[in-house]
Amino acid sequence: MASVKTTTLPGGIINRPGSTIDYKTGTWRVKRPVVNLDKCIGCLICWIYCPEPAIIKRDDGKIDFDYDYCKGCGICSLECPTKAIRIVEE
Repeated sequence: MASVKTTTLPGGIINRPGSTIDYKTGTWRVKRPVVNLDKCIGCLICWIYCPEPAIIKRDDGKIDFDYDYCKGCGICSLECPTKAIRIVEE
């Protein structure tokens, strides 16, 4: 079997550190997270588990979401120890 050599990579893959910022994944989301700021303690456990750069730390230490990158996967909601994040229909 002959090997194929190429110098280009197909679009949509991570080919350098930080390149995920180039690919907005929120456009196909059907659900999104919403945070109850009264319950949020700013622990950032949601940020640790988020598979995208979608969780933003606010100046007051609590969180917000960058919906351009949020896939609506719900991992943040599952991991939140205070249940401050709920998932709603888009």
